[in-house]
Amino acid sequence: MFKFLKSLFAKNYESLSAADFRERMQADKNAVLIDVRSPGEFAGEKIKGAKNINVSSADFSKKIAALDKSKTYFVYCRSGARSAMACGSMAAAGLQVVNLSGGIMRWPYNN
Repeated sequence: MFKFLKSLFAKNYESLSAADFRERMQADKNAVLIDVRSPGEFAGEKIKGAKNINVSSADFSKKIAALDKSKTYFVYCRSGARSAMACGSMAAAGLQVVNLSGGIMRWPYNN
């Protein structure tokens, strides 16, 4: 039972600094950049090339279930909390995911 519970709460994705996140994403030919903030937030500042899948939407699980499992998803939000939650769900759905630690607030690069 303990082993089962531990597996439920295991962190099954990586959280990387902005520099490492950017480097890994640029090196991965199967990279897909996902912004999990609300559409209103996404309409403002974002990382160039990002697609928006709102982690707070009712159909988030349905949308991630439809994603290509051969891709690697680089995920961010404003501060890293929602993207960490999204990464946990996405990894549990069998996707390869990487979280931007600190979110877009830690992204020093021009878009």
